Amino acid sequence: MTDNTELQYTAEHEWVLVDGDTVTIGITDYAADKLGDIVFVELPAAGTAVSEGTVVGEIESTKSVGELFAPVNGEVVEANQAVVDSPELVNSDPFGEGWLLKITAPELPKLLSHAEYRALVGE
Repeated sequence: MTDNTELQYTAEHEWVLVDGDTVTIGITDYAADKLGDIVFVELPAAGTAVSEGTVVGEIESTKSVGELFAPVNGEVVEANQAVVDSPELVNSDPFGEGWLLKITAPELPKLLSHAEYRALVGE
């Protein structure tokens, strides 16, 4: 998808790729690794309004259940059906085919840079 240094990040271990007023969202390789083998992904349908900081989905692994938080206010324009059908894509390609949502966002909150996120997770 892109060089990971061009992405922005949240403290909840999500990455955000900005393209105009649409953002693509996924979880980081760090989060995917901590979750373990992902076996189930639940995402909101297109047209769903989301609010920054609220739970918008669920990612279940063999170890635990994690919540997916909306990093922006906006409306879901696309959920990645390939990930719903094959949740292991989040483990194998979290920054590419394992993306989760595309959201139209009129404005962006303050997000973390690649360096700030790596410092947060101690890498």
